[in-house]
Amino acid sequence: MSNRPAPPDDGVMPAMDEGPDERGFFAEQTPKSATLKRGVPAKADDKQAHYHGHRDRLRTRYRENGDGALADYELLELLLFRLIPRRDTKPIAKALIDRFGTLAGVFGAPTSLLQEVDRIGETVALDLKLVSTVAHRMLKSELRGKQVLSSWSSVIDYCHAAMAYESREQFRILFLDKRNALIGDEIQGRGTVDHTPVYPREVVRRALELSATAIILVHNHPSGDPTPSRADIDMTRTIVETAKPLGITVHDHIIIGKDGHASLKGLRLI
Repeated sequence: MSNRPAPPDDGVMPAMDEGPDERGFFAEQTPKSATLKRGVPAKADDKQAHYHGHRDRLRTRYRENGDGALADYELLELLLFRLIPRRDTKPIAKALIDRFGTLAGVFGAPTSLLQEVDRIGETVALDLKLVSTVAHRMLKSELRGKQVLSSWSSVIDYCHAAMAYESREQFRILFLDKRNALIGDEIQGRGTVDHTPVYPREVVRRALELSATAIILVHNHPSGDPTPSRADIDMTRTIVETAKPLGITVHDHIIIGKDGHASLKGLRLI
């Protein structure tokens, strides 16, 4: 039996493990199987080692070569790394692209449909829509204060991003001042998959309230085909006739589809 004295009690309790906090959500996690044992790192399990190494390689490619070096699903992976930090996100990204067809289709999809994809919950679906909203705001900021008619491609890009993937029809109006600069952008009505009620008097009344001297009408076709219907043409002509005596010009009526757009003015229908 040893005669050595017991170590003094210094009143310090052994350290206890702290629960996870929000910082751990965005941090890259070290697999439990890779913890140290007698100073030697244990080998991580094959699946974890694969996707952690894959993440590093994707980041390196993006950092050194930009987005042109990555496929659409790989760009989506880079985002999902932060939204779903503890899983292999490659199959999730591919499943999203397969379901919605394109990267734009993913971000344009309603949250309810996003959640139908395996491992996409409400939080991740909302975060994907947040990215989409930021992109829309950026495109809209490119129009604010500028002469819209000289930035027509920006108008189309904005309208396409905002409306092309909506599951129901929307009727939107861009209100312009006497310099043809954007002063307002409003959704005037939402309808069904193939119809939105439009009231010409309400369109003109709102233009007068905003002191707009010109407007651009925009609506989407959820079917994807932007070809104007007879009803689209008749409604547009009624608005033109109602607005003209009050000094309000209808520059165009743009119909947005998933794969393109149609301009009634370009088609010489107004």
